[in-house]
Amino acid sequence: MSLRRVFAVACAVFVVGEVVLRLSWIAGGRWGYTACDRTDLGDHPVGGCGADQVAAVPFAAGWGALGLFVVLAVLIAYPDRWKGAVTWIAAVILLVLAFPLHLFFEIPAGVAGHPTDWRDIGGRVALLAGGIAFAGLANAVGPRGPAPTEFRPVPGWARHWAHVAVAVPIVGWAVPHGLWVLGVPFGISEQKLGSADGDLSNATGVAIAVVPPLAGLLVLGLVQRWGQHFPRWVPGWGGRRVPRLLAVLPAGTVAITLVTYSVLSFGVFAGKVLDGEQSWAQVREGWATVATLLVFLGWGVAVGVTTAGYVMATRRSVNGQQARTG
Repeated sequence: MSLRRVFAVACAVFVVGEVVLRLSWIAGGRWGYTACDRTDLGDHPVGGCGADQVAAVPFAAGWGALGLFVVLAVLIAYPDRWKGAVTWIAAVILLVLAFPLHLFFEIPAGVAGHPTDWRDIGGRVALLAGGIAFAGLANAVGPRGPAPTEFRPVPGWARHWAHVAVAVPIVGWAVPHGLWVLGVPFGISEQKLGSADGDLSNATGVAIAVVPPLAGLLVLGLVQRWGQHFPRWVPGWGGRRVPRLLAVLPAGTVAITLVTYSVLSFGVFAGKVLDGEQSWAQVREGWATVATLLVFLGWGVAVGVTTAGYVMATRRSVNGQQARTG
């Protein structure tokens, strides 16, 4: 069986499973459905936070999602010269909806006994698997890109910002969180540190400290060869050009999310200080909390600028290919 057929079958199985599941929810079933709010799981998240008492499934989880998966089914069956690009877009959408980095925190916490919404985790693991399957299909049907020797270097300033994007989460996130895991009240009160230790297991604390900086290393792909061409040793993918959307959409989404979260959080923080809900003495005692917002802002800006450099370099590459074939 060819690689293309394998991924097509995997995509079809994923889509059929999701369609059946969404239809069951629309019909009144609640198997695998969750009504939990991720910001407040309540006392019994394993049961879906009262999912069985939900009278009508929200549009996004019911008919809206059903329509999306029907479109994906058509995409699998309909061959077209744009299929590779559109399939990449579908893969990126599924991967973003899966929120995979959050799974690195939730799964260790659940295994350690922390209250966990396993229905939500199961649904997002399925979306992650579907995104990987569609990425594989997009790679299988897409044309091979230029040879690796046609690597287009990014501007020097983009390389510098890429290094900043790698250093910021290590220095501003991994170091303080690592100290907190070790019991050192760095920039926060001992009371707050003790409360956090009671809520999180050691495995979860280590995951929170280590996973973001490791994920941040992916930004190096925006300035190195493997960000434009898959390495030869990658099975089924080696030698193909990395689609620009596969790199630009996730990186751009991360940059916008980090900057937006930081700005909005600063607004909330400033409001609390101005209203007197938080005193300057409390701010000084827990300065690391405010500093984390600066970390998110700097991280997001660095990723965004690096992404801009990648877009400029790959745009020159695409324009050059069009000129040669024109």
